[in-house]
Parts: sequence; structure tokens; C-alpha cells
Amino acid sequence: MEVRKFTIANAAFERSPGQDGDVLAGNVVDQRDGGPITIGYGRYGPRQSIDVTLAVDDVMVILEGQLTVSSAGRDMTAGPGEIVHMPKGETVTIRSHEQGAVTAYVTYPHWQEALP
Repeated sequence: MEVRKFTIANAAFERSPGQDGDVLAGNVVDQRDGGPITIGYGRYGPRQSIDVTLAVDDVMVILEGQLTVSSAGRDMTAGPGEIVHMPKGETVTIRSHEQGAVTAYVTYPHWQEALP
């Protein structure tokens, strides 16, 4: 594997399996590259919400907008420059606000391989 640089323009966005809202993921590094992690960008339309039990450790860096992550009765709202870590096995609700949100993410292991 070689050193590479990415921008959001490098991401091919698609809806995650099982999701039907305006929430898209675009991997720029994944299992096809031979490394142990997936790296990509996420786009959340305005006022979107997804519920998921995490099959991987997931780290999101908020680039634009705001997201609120709810887990175990606790809400955390994060904005640009803030990082949210969601451990494997945690059940979370991720909600975007009026302006939507853009994130960068890293998962371990690859989220696509961990889906049922």
C-alpha cells in the first residue's frame, strides 16, 4: 500500500444496506486496498435519523453541520472539528440537524464485511 491523499470528491457515495433515508457513505479506502481499516466520507441530509447496532468500531469526524448521537439514554451533539467514537456492539441513533452534516469516518474492521 502506498501513501495517498483524498478529498470528498474521491468518494463514490451510496446508501448503506438497510438504510432508506438521505444518509450516504463513500469509502475511499476499504478491504479492496488490503489494509485493516475503512476510511471514507459520510453525508447526512437535513433531519435524517438512523438506528444501528455497530458491528465495528466507528470513529466520525464532523466536517460540516451537526450530528447528535444517542446511546444508552445519553445524547451527544458534535459539530465541525469534533470526533465521536462509537464502540463495536453499541446501539446508537445518529440524527442530523436542519443543515445536514458531512463527516469523515474510520472503521475497524471493514464495515462492509461486518454486515450480516
